[in-house]
Amino acid sequence: MRMSELSSTTGATVPTLKFYLREQLLHAGERTSPNQSQYDESHVARVRLVRALLEVGGLSVARARDVVGAVDAGTLPLSSVFGIAQRAVTVPAPLADESPAPSEGDRLVADLCAARGWHVYPNNPGLALAARVLDTYAALGQQRLHAVLVPYAEAADLVAGADLAAVAAAPDDTEMTNVVVVGTVLGDALFAGLRRIAQEAESFLRFPLPEGVPAPGSTTTTDEDC
Repeated sequence: MRMSELSSTTGATVPTLKFYLREQLLHAGERTSPNQSQYDESHVARVRLVRALLEVGGLSVARARDVVGAVDAGTLPLSSVFGIAQRAVTVPAPLADESPAPSEGDRLVADLCAARGWHVYPNNPGLALAARVLDTYAALGQQRLHAVLVPYAEAADLVAGADLAAVAAAPDDTEMTNVVVVGTVLGDALFAGLRRIAQEAESFLRFPLPEGVPAPGSTTTTDEDC
């Protein structure tokens, strides 16, 4: 197919496709003339993946490029692909002039990992991210939120089990890699969405609405309806 057809098939504009090509998010088509290239279903799949990473996963172009590079490598072990995808969705910590001493957040996360038997490399991006959140709770005077650490860890174990079960169910190494990338990047967005839904539902149970205020999904009738 020509670029115009690729555009109509994927919903991405021609300028967007050209941008993807320039940024090495999309592999080049087969050159048929000095000004024309042909594209195939692999390009359709890649455009859809890139749009998902950028528009739903919220990745920057540079981080999306790292992720599609891991997909294209094809020979990376799944643990390495997980690492690339995890770093793509993790906000990096501000650069420091020198290595600071471990914080209280670092200690709490280390103790949690030890208690749960979690063995990870020291450069796992989740370690620094979780510690930074806990330290920020404390800086804001909200140490009471440290109480969520263990329940969150229990939920994280369930989520990780579901993630890896989905990877294991893939039919081959290529599809397993795709599941790792898509599941890690978009899974963060999915879980955030479900968390927001569950928080609202739980809030209605713990903090009932004032009398006369209809709950979501309830049906109310008036004299005019009868």
